[in-house]
Amino acid sequence: MKAIVTGGAGFVGSHIVDALICDGIETYVIDNLWEKGGGRTENVNPLATFYKMDIRSPSLANVFEQERPDIVYHEAAQHSVKISTDDPELDVWVNILGTINVLRCCTKAGVKKIVFASTG
Repeated sequence: MKAIVTGGAGFVGSHIVDALICDGIETYVIDNLWEKGGGRTENVNPLATFYKMDIRSPSLANVFEQERPDIVYHEAAQHSVKISTDDPELDVWVNILGTINVLRCCTKAGVKKIVFASTG
């Protein structure tokens, strides 16, 4: 089984990655490591394949096509309240359009399961 975790270098995502690897699941992390976000290189499990990439990127489809995951855990988001109020358009770009891009990639790659967690 193969899994992709978007936001896999963040707090929640990195714990999901660790659990998947403990279960013997081939795991791929996608995170842009944005300096204002929660993603950190040191959070990435060394047994996971890491792609430094933004979920809004058109090249995200290439990763999905190449890796062909069975399941995607979508944890990538712009989560800062301050940034949300200062730049609500960024929230739309990342949290809405980025999620749509992830979902389109899932559809094209034939992903059967998507797990989406959100506090908003």
